[in-house]
Amino acid sequence: MAWNLNSDRPIYAQILEVIQLRIIAGQYKPGDKIPSVRELAAEAGVNPNTMQKALSELERSGLVMAQRTSGRIVTEDMEMIKQTRNILAREQVELFISKMKELGFNKEDIVTLLEQAGGEQAE
Repeated sequence: MAWNLNSDRPIYAQILEVIQLRIIAGQYKPGDKIPSVRELAAEAGVNPNTMQKALSELERSGLVMAQRTSGRIVTEDMEMIKQTRNILAREQVELFISKMKELGFNKEDIVTLLEQAGGEQAE
């Protein structure tokens, strides 16, 4: 997953989302050690302080835990990971519905479009 960071929102918030996505997608598995602040900052092309802020926020959420001698690891709490996945999915659905309403679609139109798209995916 690429670090597609832009200036429309705080960089640390975008970094936080990328790492959350990597965790829920299984790129960083439960119990895995995640790369160091410096490694991630270099990979993303950001200041280490910005990366540190994002990782600290992930620690506060419980998705990542700091270990004194071995860096940070992904939580092994599968319920926490599932809950994060559901929250992120809901945010995307709400964003989608909001955009569709801006385009003039009502609930029934949106459902019809989703059913049609789902049928095309199954083929």
